[in-house]
Amino acid sequence: MRIVSLPSFLLCCSALPWVQTRAEQGARPNLLVVMADQFRGDAFSFRGRERVQTPAFDEFARNAVVLNQAVSGYPVSSPARGMFLSGAYPHRNGVLTNCQSHSAVQDVELREDLTCWSDVLKSEGYHTAYIGKWHLDKPVEPFIDCANNRGNMAWNEWCPPHRRHGFDYWVAYGTYDQHLRPLYWNADGGRQDFYYVNQWGPEYEANLAINYIDSVAHSGQPFALMVSMNPPHTGYELVPEKYKCYKNLNVDSIVQTMPHLRDADPKFVKYFKRSLPDYYACISGVDDQFRRIMASLEENGLLENTIVVFVSDHGDSMGMHGNIGKNIFYEEAMRVPFMVSWKGHLTPRMDDDLLVSLEDFCPTVLSLMGLKEKIPATVQTRDLSEQIRGSRKKMPREQLYMLYSEVNKKGKHLTTGARGLRDARYTYAVRFKNGVITERHLYDRKNDPAQMENLAEKQSKRAQKMHRRLKELLVEKQDPAAGVL
Repeated sequence: MRIVSLPSFLLCCSALPWVQTRAEQGARPNLLVVMADQFRGDAFSFRGRERVQTPAFDEFARNAVVLNQAVSGYPVSSPARGMFLSGAYPHRNGVLTNCQSHSAVQDVELREDLTCWSDVLKSEGYHTAYIGKWHLDKPVEPFIDCANNRGNMAWNEWCPPHRRHGFDYWVAYGTYDQHLRPLYWNADGGRQDFYYVNQWGPEYEANLAINYIDSVAHSGQPFALMVSMNPPHTGYELVPEKYKCYKNLNVDSIVQTMPHLRDADPKFVKYFKRSLPDYYACISGVDDQFRRIMASLEENGLLENTIVVFVSDHGDSMGMHGNIGKNIFYEEAMRVPFMVSWKGHLTPRMDDDLLVSLEDFCPTVLSLMGLKEKIPATVQTRDLSEQIRGSRKKMPREQLYMLYSEVNKKGKHLTTGARGLRDARYTYAVRFKNGVITERHLYDRKNDPAQMENLAEKQSKRAQKMHRRLKELLVEKQDPAAGVL
């Protein structure tokens, strides 16, 4: 296993004349973002809704603002990550769908010329670091010779330095689901200089994060670190044995409490029952690695001056509503963890009202960090920093849902896909193909939390009202689907 070292300039950065002291900085906050992949919004023991054990996240939640209504507006890996970094919607940021070889023909990847929150922090004197899954570059031929590039579709790709959006320290990969033997590229490595690690991905990434924190803790320079862990993404079974404590989980009894799965096609029930114990094992493992990273912050005396965020790019249907993955407007796919801690600055609480979306992160975090005036002009999403601080003024009324479903070798097909609107109680969504609406969905999540009864016809007035509001928002965002509605 190759040893990944920190850049030499970082190790001695406290000696450099351009590095400000804490007093000169005005004690600018550090930023730590930990993102998991495919982590459902209720998959914590403190939520009491899934039978998973997450002691570290439970402890973190007691000291954080827990945004229980948070969703991923486009619950697919690359689009969600593109919006998270840029605050721009897919038709602006270039990430219309997952970055893979079929969509690569349409140049689906994060635009290099956009300014992301990481670019802003870099320009403001922060040292920036990215560790883990990136998935924002199109695979190009000849494809990297790795397991997930050898089939009908290639997925993994190197990110060249000029496309890293301000991140200095870099140990990352595009996307790769061999969690027990992941591969990475270092900051100074070329396209063919990837290497494998015989260690569970989140554990290796936590090790790197801890080493990084130890190295920058007393440098006098603020830092922004993002750690992107792939589990609990598919490949659930690829998890260390020490976390497999759910082998005796009574999955049959769980299925009986789930109307959106209980009476489904047996193949989906079987998939769920087979997957759930290992999915929970992955979550407990991510919880353990999060604990280790938080301990490093505390040991280095950084908790009071570090904003810590835990999020996921999307949830996981796992057979619910007849859907294996995500890509859909149901709660199990859209709702995600979104927890923010800043000791002494944010009052810990469970927030069941703020309709925040993953894509709101860019303007919100820059504003929280005192850089509101630096929010890029290309940002289309909402600055909800005051609401996260506790203000109930100007509370958002809804969250957007979107899907571009046919971006491939034949074209972008911008008038084929789905759009939707989620408010405090209802979810409304439409599917369309070649500019023609083919389905309308309306669900009352208060009376029907499993979203089993489509009320689009029974409550047509409500559906029409939400449809009009959805179109208003799409016109405002200059979404190409506005013309379909």
